[in-house]
Amino acid sequence: METERLTLRQMTEDDEDNLMQIFSDRVAMQYYTSTKTREQAKNWIQWNARNYEEHGVGLWICERKDTGEFVGQCGIVPQLVDEQPEMEIGYLFVRAYWGRGLATEAALAAKQHGFTAMGRNRLISMIYKPNLPSIQVAKRIGMSLEKETRINNRETFIFSVHAKND
Repeated sequence: METERLTLRQMTEDDEDNLMQIFSDRVAMQYYTSTKTREQAKNWIQWNARNYEEHGVGLWICERKDTGEFVGQCGIVPQLVDEQPEMEIGYLFVRAYWGRGLATEAALAAKQHGFTAMGRNRLISMIYKPNLPSIQVAKRIGMSLEKETRINNRETFIFSVHAKND
């Protein structure tokens, strides 16, 4: 999949170093429970490979079209929220690329993919309450706050967006 500035592709085992640019950065991971080890990065890649196989989606590697440089990950992953299955748009980018609109650009592409290629009527994003930048991305792609819940014992916003039926 492509956007104006990005190429989105499935993650492979060769992306471990790319992912560690984010996973080892305490600032980039501040809204997660912790940074991740290389072993956890390998598990992350395997989890996404299973999602590609079982659900046809997962987090995709985002690279700059002009240079091929890794900038982050974005995609759609299955989640369980309050015991209900959901499809979540998730995004996590290298800190050096924050504030450039790349997460919004990738998330818009994921949303379009979810509604058109997957035929979904609704998509969500689960955002830890203090994560204001992710909240802004969710709003920019047309999501609105649906509810608050607890996920992994943390107060979490559920933002959602519905396909337009026109």
